[in-house]
Amino acid sequence: MSYEDFGRRFFEYAVSQERVAEAFTELAGSTVDFGPIGAGPGRLAKVTAKVLLATPELNRESGDLISFELIVPLVVDLLVDLAVDRHRFVVDGAVHLRLTARAAQPLRVVIDVDPPRTRDVRINVASESLRGALLRILVSVDHEIKRFVARYVARELDKPHIRAARDIDLAARIDAAWAMQGL
Repeated sequence: MSYEDFGRRFFEYAVSQERVAEAFTELAGSTVDFGPIGAGPGRLAKVTAKVLLATPELNRESGDLISFELIVPLVVDLLVDLAVDRHRFVVDGAVHLRLTARAAQPLRVVIDVDPPRTRDVRINVASESLRGALLRILVSVDHEIKRFVARYVARELDKPHIRAARDIDLAARIDAAWAMQGL
């Protein structure tokens, strides 16, 4: 076996779908409240929401690069307050992220995550009334949710413990394994 073949097989093994999925499980179960924020014409409507991120799903993409699509399901409890009237919406959907594993110096594996954009957030919004559906359009509820969720997920991915899970020092791990064996 050539060094190149060995390296590729080793890299594929080190960056398995299970290991990468485990690195992102900490996103599951996190909740965040946002708002109230002004929305709609004149920012008269006040939007508040509670966002719950569920257990992510990871799918390997085909190609020369070792890359994955990470799908983070979300559920949003949304309230639009017009001062004279309040409307509740139930929102579900997912954030779709692209991950790419790359080799780094001296002997590291780094998992890069493309920053989420609003188009990476896909949602379904259910309103309880026709009036609520019209309000949803008027105050751009969908766009506000997507924008907020994309920013929130980007901040979560940038937290030190998530960044550390995405940067794997293979040399240190190999040295530690050999030290445990007394080699």
